[in-house]
Amino acid sequence: QVQLVESGGGLVQAGGSLRLSCAASGSIFSILYMGWYRQAPGKQRELVASSSTYGSTNYADSVKGRFTISSDNAKKMVYLQMNSLKPEDTAVYYCNLGIRSVAYWGNGTLVNVSS
Repeated sequence: QVQLVESGGGLVQAGGSLRLSCAASGSIFSILYMGWYRQAPGKQRELVASSSTYGSTNYADSVKGRFTISSDNAKKMVYLQMNSLKPEDTAVYYCNLGIRSVAYWGNGTLVNVSS
């Protein structure tokens, strides 16, 4: 059983920064894929940033230059550093990990950016 727990969300003013963390626990051998997604009220869940063991790292155009995805495999942690936050970044952010050919999701952490 694998469990993901996101943390680091909260209320921040525009222009500020937050660092989201995703802690993975359970039967984990290796993380083949990691991604951060977000969903605003009334909108579809969208990809924010992702990275794979093949070396591909992708960012949504709306966050390029502002967000950075990273990980610490030894600690089984995935991070999303968010800088220069904008009100349109307000959403629930979800961690998604690909482990042993299965996709796992956390329950999300709310990021609320005020103007």
